[in-house]
Amino acid sequence: MLLLVGVFLVLLFLGMPVAFAIGLAGFTFMLATPNIPISISVQRIVAQTQSFTLLAIPLFIFAGNLMNATGITDRLVKLSRVLVGHMAGSLAQVSVILSTLMGGVSGSANADAVMECRILGPEMIKQGYSRGYGAAVNGLTAMITCTIPPSMGFIIYGSVGEVSIGRLFVGGIIPGLLMMAMMMFTVNFTAKRRGYVAPKDVRKPNAREVVTALWENIFALIFPVILIVGIRFGLFTPSEAGAFAAGYAIFVGVFIYREMTWKSFLDAVEQSAVDIGVLMLILGLSGTFGYAIVYGRVPQTIAEFLIGITSNSHLLLFLIILLLIIAGMFVETTVCAMLLTPVFIPVISRLGIDPVHFGVIMMTTLTAGIMTPPVGVALYSTSEIMGCTPQETAREAVPFYLTLLALVIILVLFPQIVLVLPNMVFG
Repeated sequence: MLLLVGVFLVLLFLGMPVAFAIGLAGFTFMLATPNIPISISVQRIVAQTQSFTLLAIPLFIFAGNLMNATGITDRLVKLSRVLVGHMAGSLAQVSVILSTLMGGVSGSANADAVMECRILGPEMIKQGYSRGYGAAVNGLTAMITCTIPPSMGFIIYGSVGEVSIGRLFVGGIIPGLLMMAMMMFTVNFTAKRRGYVAPKDVRKPNAREVVTALWENIFALIFPVILIVGIRFGLFTPSEAGAFAAGYAIFVGVFIYREMTWKSFLDAVEQSAVDIGVLMLILGLSGTFGYAIVYGRVPQTIAEFLIGITSNSHLLLFLIILLLIIAGMFVETTVCAMLLTPVFIPVISRLGIDPVHFGVIMMTTLTAGIMTPPVGVALYSTSEIMGCTPQETAREAVPFYLTLLALVIILVLFPQIVLVLPNMVFG
């Protein structure tokens, strides 16, 4: 196993794309293990992509890009401005609300962070927000997207760990709303200290304006509800829900908003092909790596080691969270989810920790890695768009890092925050 991990880390630090680093590390392990036929490596790559449940990922990615082409995103920005544009740090508050609303549309924290920087970034700079603060806010508030259904992270975790994706979707609702409230508090606190006040011409909306803005976004707002109801009552599986989402986006764009053109549709197809290609390459090549982990009995070894340290479920969760934070700092979130889920599921199962509870905690922790140095993908993307250094963004993000950490601690100590809705909906 040292060979497997060693080759992976060496290739990663040499700058090789993570998909090929994973694949070559697994292939090297196969070559160095005489008892494993080399043909297994090819079989595992193919087998990794033959999951009906994982079909939900490309379908939801396609649906998210289609919804961006329908004008839903522009309407959600307008709704966010109506709701919180009058508050201190108004544009930062808009970022928080927009991330919450986009969670029900895109399911991708990376895409949400980049989109918000492009939409809100220039105006933030114009209104006197520091570039690093704007990048930090847009990047860290995008974490809300990973908990509001549909979430790509929950689909991967549920598929690999054989956990109900429907329960994971529902379990993320309250933590997502709690994250929104905590982020709004942090924005309010930091904005007042910096003097980021709302423009003088922006006033608090009246009830009629709020209702009008909500009605204009009704098709985006009811989308997550339709998904959860459909999965709960067996109208479709999570994979079929992805196909429904794509069809729903086309219907809204063509017949309701009438903003989807052939050009915007083909642009969405092209962008989806790129996004899906990158993700499926990682998924496929992780097959050999995952096989090597199971062959080397890594999950059982780690389970015995951690349980040997403590049998206290809270302390064990905090130890795992520490490991997840470190892993998220160096390895992409999707890869961590695929490789570490089969490692930690046996650990939490031995102590009776609910896998849905753990899944929400795990994916929230791992997704934060996109905004942590040294290799956070969104950290560099948001910094580049806002025109500042990653170091400046990371420095400005400290209050938001602490907010996410506080949220994770609350979720560990109070599991019913995650489990109350899944138990009510699914029993």
